[in-house]
Amino acid sequence: MGSLWVSPQRYSPPLVLLRGLTSQSRIAGVHCIRERVYTTKAVVDHQTEHPSAAEAGGYRAHIDFKFVRDNVDLIRKNCSDRFVTSANPDEVVRLYNEFVELTQEAEAVRAARNENSSAMKRKLEDSERQALIATGKELKEKLDDIDAKLHVIETALQTEGKKLPNLTHPDVAVGGEEEAVVLREVGSQRAFEFENVQDHVSLGEALGVLDFEHGSSVSGTKFYYLRKEAALLELALVNYAMQKIYAKGFEPMITPDLVRESVLEKCGFQPRGEGTQIYSVEDSQLCLTGTAEIPLGGVFMDSILSEEELPVKVAAFGRCFRTEAGAAGTAGKGLYRVHQFSKVEMFVVCTPEQSEQLHQELMDIEVDMFEELGLHFKVLDMPSGDLGAPAYRKYDIEAWMPGLERYGEISSASNCTDYQSRRLNIRYRPHVAADTQTTTKKKKKKVPTQFVHTLNATACAVPRMIVAIFENFQQEDGSILIPEPLRPYMMGIDTIPAPSSSSS
Repeated sequence: MGSLWVSPQRYSPPLVLLRGLTSQSRIAGVHCIRERVYTTKAVVDHQTEHPSAAEAGGYRAHIDFKFVRDNVDLIRKNCSDRFVTSANPDEVVRLYNEFVELTQEAEAVRAARNENSSAMKRKLEDSERQALIATGKELKEKLDDIDAKLHVIETALQTEGKKLPNLTHPDVAVGGEEEAVVLREVGSQRAFEFENVQDHVSLGEALGVLDFEHGSSVSGTKFYYLRKEAALLELALVNYAMQKIYAKGFEPMITPDLVRESVLEKCGFQPRGEGTQIYSVEDSQLCLTGTAEIPLGGVFMDSILSEEELPVKVAAFGRCFRTEAGAAGTAGKGLYRVHQFSKVEMFVVCTPEQSEQLHQELMDIEVDMFEELGLHFKVLDMPSGDLGAPAYRKYDIEAWMPGLERYGEISSASNCTDYQSRRLNIRYRPHVAADTQTTTKKKKKKVPTQFVHTLNATACAVPRMIVAIFENFQQEDGSILIPEPLRPYMMGIDTIPAPSSSSS
């Protein structure tokens, strides 16, 4: 069976769903990428037809509720496979059926009102006119009552619909993290010629390049200072990664680190829920981003692109902020899990037909970089229970970290199909060949727009890369070799010298 999301033309429109989140407001406007200008007037006009959607979490998600109703068994199983307990597909179906019934009833009353209004245009006796006026008043009151009910039902429908996660690729294993499938293994664990293999914390503190003490006293736990060669190593990693992906056709960006709550929610993140990973600004609709994926997705919000423009590939260097709620323990030691870090993120907007191949391309870019840097790692196809709400399929890369004595995630690549685009309202207009275009009154007939697919992938999460480099390239004397591909960005430095020979 093929993917429901990679081939969305099977359904009209395809299903993409979002967990129930709260939001403040949607942004409409004009967005410029390179020299392309995307206008949103038509989208805004469409949105204002249904004001109740604004109260259902602050924005309207373009969910295919008919698909949910017609495939409720599939939706139930998908929620179960992904361990999503907050969603209730049966309640969504009940609300949708009620919504359809009320909509049909409202349409019938509107038709009766129109007929009544037309009748009043004829020449009438006074008694006949008064009767029609009374009927019109009754119909108006009836319609107001139905509209009020529709307002409540539609709000509830949006709220419940947004709790449903994306569908899942049929090749994804069902279960928790332990069910991850190893797709590829690159390199092998280093055989050290000495016994005292240290973790990155011991190495970095002895070298005077990792400073957790001042990070803690200035900002709190899970904050740090990078000093001397470690500071240069962060810049080297960022520049190395950006050069690699720029060569692959990605447009570089520097994005805002603060975004509106509504943008976070449309991308599938939960700003203010229990256990959130997001830092929110008090008395504000702004939040600190946990990944540049969010402002990269937001830049396309309320856009209509032409098919000829796709795929669009962008990449950003950004600072990431995460609360890491519930992340205490040795698994998060040192730089592995911190509140603030730098990351280079890739983001792609494409047609549904392009997304599966582009997902593979993103993973290949990551693999090529990490292999060139000399790391040993595994590529994993993550199981259903490890997928976030937006992801249809996700590949993780876990590198061997000998000091921590385990593999640790250094990168991921996700295909979100049209989950995010149905919330961010990103569409494209399919190309129609000249010989198949129809004309009406010398004007080309517009082809209906479709929702794009979005993908994201980590090119370089700096702290995790420093962990892997420190622990894999450490020497017996406590020095650390710099991987050769990074040396051109390190101002001629090829080694972080051993403590005894390093300058204070």
